[in-house]
Amino acid sequence: MFDFAIVGGGIVGLSTGMALTKRFPNAKIVMIEKEKDWAQHQTGHNSGVIHSGIYYKPGSFKARFAREGNEAMVRFCQEHGIKHEMCGKVIVATEPEELPLMDNLYKRGLENELNVSKISVEELKEIEPHVRGLGAIRVSSCGIADYVGVARTFARIIQEGGGELRLGTEVQRIDERADGVTITTNNGTFQSRYVINCAGLHSDRVAKMSGKDPGMKIVPFRGEYYELVPEKKHLVKHLIYPVPNPDFPFLGVHFTRMINGDVHAGPNAVLSFKREGYTKSDFDLKDLAEVLTYPGFWKMAMPNMKEGMKEIVRSFSKQAFLASLQRLMPELTEKDIVPTHAGVRAQALKPDGNMVDDFAIFPGEKSMHVCNAPSPAATASIKIGESIVENLPAAIVDAQNKTTISV
Repeated sequence: MFDFAIVGGGIVGLSTGMALTKRFPNAKIVMIEKEKDWAQHQTGHNSGVIHSGIYYKPGSFKARFAREGNEAMVRFCQEHGIKHEMCGKVIVATEPEELPLMDNLYKRGLENELNVSKISVEELKEIEPHVRGLGAIRVSSCGIADYVGVARTFARIIQEGGGELRLGTEVQRIDERADGVTITTNNGTFQSRYVINCAGLHSDRVAKMSGKDPGMKIVPFRGEYYELVPEKKHLVKHLIYPVPNPDFPFLGVHFTRMINGDVHAGPNAVLSFKREGYTKSDFDLKDLAEVLTYPGFWKMAMPNMKEGMKEIVRSFSKQAFLASLQRLMPELTEKDIVPTHAGVRAQALKPDGNMVDDFAIFPGEKSMHVCNAPSPAATASIKIGESIVENLPAAIVDAQNKTTISV
């Protein structure tokens, strides 16, 4: 019998396993991941940005965990020799109507206790000579990191602490009982006193397996990227973002320096026809049917149809994608960008059509479920894991403390 079973080997699941290992060093922990390696989905396909938390509502989990997680992630990378760089970020207004939105974002950064500053056109040119803008916000606490390397280090710490790592193990059924949980997989059955669901793109399904209706559905949005050709990488010195459209739940196409030296441009945001659909041709009938028959999807999609169509056009038209990038960097040409890999964002959507705009974590009887953890979850992962452990039911904590004392 395990004390804790964690379903999902992305950065949040592994961070939770690490936090359990540290809090309960004598606990029996098992990590269950269906892929053959760690961090194969959202963690391994994200932009690698260490976010500051400037966009998020003051007092929200995202705002607090991003700020605290930023500091914790940088310390972790330093302590374990993981590649990272605090290169900073500029958020650029390119049109007059974006200036008041930029001012509001600056005020939010101050409310979130961040080191932010408004900079002039001349100062922007000194920082990013190839960017066109009417003004910008500079955020010094942003950076980039090797999140796959972070996740693998979390896994190593769990294993060194006595935890078991089970790759290639897909959960098929979960049965909660008064005395614990039975987890049936394609690779055997596991008995555990408690289960923590960090299954990302499948987190709502895993919650339902354990008899808990999360009251939301994961809708997958694919973000497609281009990258700058090698001879144009010098055009980008920092992270370069536009002022986001407040009526649309994504940040707009931007330029991201990657930890391997590449520069990515994007993403757009289009509905994926498969929960793990990283290409336009990826399709799963069950996944798509679940979305198209979900009332909340249509309640969200209809008011955003105009912006959504722009995203679809960018998906199929390199010229349209380039035009969005040229708002920030007019000198770019079609030959300067080439397609690169895409990511899929697991976005929780409520039945009323509202996107869940904060991290969503809720308990079952013998379980806890992380059912919305998109960006900035990688940045915040250490703090999310610690928070999950801090909020375990008292009976579970008491049982573990007694076990620790008796050993």
